[in-house]
Amino acid sequence: MKRILPKAWIKDRKREYYYKKAKAEQYRSRATYKLSQAIEIYNFIKRGDVVVDLGAAPGGWIQATRKVVGKTGYVLGVDLKPIEPFPWEYVRTIVADMTDPETLGQILTFLPRNPDAVISDASPNISGVWEVDHARQIDLAGKALQLALKLLRPGGNFFAKVFEGDLLNDFIMTVKSRFEAVEVIKPKASRAKSSEMYVLAMKMKPGNIIDEKTKSVGKSPELDLVDDVE
Repeated sequence: MKRILPKAWIKDRKREYYYKKAKAEQYRSRATYKLSQAIEIYNFIKRGDVVVDLGAAPGGWIQATRKVVGKTGYVLGVDLKPIEPFPWEYVRTIVADMTDPETLGQILTFLPRNPDAVISDASPNISGVWEVDHARQIDLAGKALQLALKLLRPGGNFFAKVFEGDLLNDFIMTVKSRFEAVEVIKPKASRAKSSEMYVLAMKMKPGNIIDEKTKSVGKSPELDLVDDVE
């Protein structure tokens, strides 16, 4: 007789699998596998690339990226929290707020050249109110996009976390207006029931223009990232 396993058990088992795998392989986060799986399929980060990782703490995506770009590449991790240093000379981390306009100049100071890819696994503080959390995540992805459009070399790639919801389509349309190819993907390492998805944008179009008065792209709302919502 075929045994039917509870969905909650399967979900927990999957989460536990990648958690244990990350520990065994000395990765700082199970999220490492989400990025690795996406790169393996879509090849948007390559050996020798310069990559900016936004919302990089604790460093799992830095580890995944470092393995791909190798010694001829360079990885810069950016986060509000200090990230435990890495031993490789071609990996650097800085403490900075990706939503602060001054962060752009700070990032450029530490780059050898314009990056080939900007990636973001940044998340806002979760309130537990779905509409608010979805809007905050899209807003944060929009901030990452603003930075990417200013940082990337022509033809560069962008990869960012989003939450599924009503605002996602507008964000995707904004991204499509600025990149040649756009995909919405869900790596195997992501939980099946999670609303977490990733927007992959490849080959940035030349001549991207950002409104210098508003520093704004897209239609995502301007929401403050706060700890709690009443």
